[in-house]
Amino acid sequence: MAHSRLEFFVEPFVSGQPGPHVRAAIAAVEHCGLPVEFGPFGNVAEGTSEQIADACAALVRDAVAAGATRISVQVVSG
Repeated sequence: MAHSRLEFFVEPFVSGQPGPHVRAAIAAVEHCGLPVEFGPFGNVAEGTSEQIADACAALVRDAVAAGATRISVQVVSG
């Protein structure tokens, strides 16, 4: 399977105070078996294309349910 990189940013964003919508997105990705590198300008996880696809669906679903107003996702394959 191909290796991919998931980069995501969840809003609203408050520096140093990730809200429940951000924590929900990170937890969703981690629940898919991917460790998340938390950063001030976005979060990163790496895995197989299948893991990334599952993680994208989960993070959008859970972040929106927790109050996210905007989610930016970028997937880099290869």
